[in-house]
Amino acid sequence: MRTVSHKVLDYRLLGHAKIITLSVISIAAVFFIFSADSFASKVYLQSSAIEIDQVSEILQTHTTERRIKSTIVSIPLSSKHEEIKEVRSANQNSLIPPFNISEAERIEWFRKKLPEFEVFKSNNVSQKFHSRIQEFFENKCELQFFMTWISPAESFGRRDFLAMESLFKVHPHGCLLILSGALDSRQGSRILKPLLDCGFKVTAVAPDLASLVKDTPAESWFQEMKSGNKDPGEIPLAQNLSNLIRLAALYKYGGIYLDTDFIVLKSFIGLRNSIGAQSIDMVSRNWTRLNNAVLVFDRNHPLLFKFIQEFAATFDGNKWGHNGPYLVSRVVERVARRPGYNFTVLPPMAFYPVDWNRIVGFFKKPVNEADSRWVKAKLLQLSGETYGVHLWNKQSSRIRIEEGSIMARLISDHCVICTNIYSS
Repeated sequence: MRTVSHKVLDYRLLGHAKIITLSVISIAAVFFIFSADSFASKVYLQSSAIEIDQVSEILQTHTTERRIKSTIVSIPLSSKHEEIKEVRSANQNSLIPPFNISEAERIEWFRKKLPEFEVFKSNNVSQKFHSRIQEFFENKCELQFFMTWISPAESFGRRDFLAMESLFKVHPHGCLLILSGALDSRQGSRILKPLLDCGFKVTAVAPDLASLVKDTPAESWFQEMKSGNKDPGEIPLAQNLSNLIRLAALYKYGGIYLDTDFIVLKSFIGLRNSIGAQSIDMVSRNWTRLNNAVLVFDRNHPLLFKFIQEFAATFDGNKWGHNGPYLVSRVVERVARRPGYNFTVLPPMAFYPVDWNRIVGFFKKPVNEADSRWVKAKLLQLSGETYGVHLWNKQSSRIRIEEGSIMARLISDHCVICTNIYSS
């Protein structure tokens, strides 16, 4: 429109009729462009819907699942609390190494920042780590559960709390120990108080890494990292340390490790020395990737030793998953046929019944009868061989739990305090 206006100014001698003609043509052109753009957008959306409709599902009611997913236009924030969490979590950014720097520059940055990494410090509380754990697990625990929390206490949200509720709904006599310096505090005690008031056995203990990795293959790795002589990588070190902490805790004490975005549906009693497959080959039915969000192992199990050994020998802080899901996959593939390990790889339906790229559908309410039938069929399927559902929090944390959705049904059936389900 600006070009047309300049022409009108340049040719003032043109008659009034020509001005009107040019204006009409300009308006028509803009209208045409707008209409074409709108039409192109509609074609793009329709093409996307067709692509979604081409995704295959295992259930016979798979078309409904695709319909629920295709209705998702945007993912809203679950609540204002999520925004507050993001602001507070931003304080951790100073411990995230800069991008696009060399390994030598990153090591130099790490040396300067080492005093700020609380996880490497020992104090009067952390030095009592072992005795505190032993004392806690003397409480006649039906099962020993572990979780880790590496973020600030303020970031521990309603959905993380629901994961704990589901654990105690199924295992009211179990014991949950959260390895976390942030939650081993007055603020952490306030967060856990509602569960303690119900009589459940839960506590948070600041991990002492030196004690955890002592006499393991990761002991020398930890000392080298603590001295500032090792590259932490671009990925926040705390994420990778969480992978090590869970392995070392199970190796030293035995029990069940769960991520804080895992909803427990069925009792773990009877499970021993087990790890879950995240995906399988649909033809051979062999697993293609394992995951470490759920681990069930006896104390001093040789597979855990191999996991820790692999962590120390192949640590790479630049590749997401290298020290976690891909690590356990590499090791299990190598030792699967060797004698003396005695473990079970459970199918995806056990811990990962929905993959990360399809988790959104679990949060959406049914909008018609076909959707309702799909939700009912999926819930029936989950009531069988599924021990719990991993929520893939990185993908789902901003998604509201809609009333009538699969997640709403699961959580309402497996909560113990059951407040603010739909705001989580």
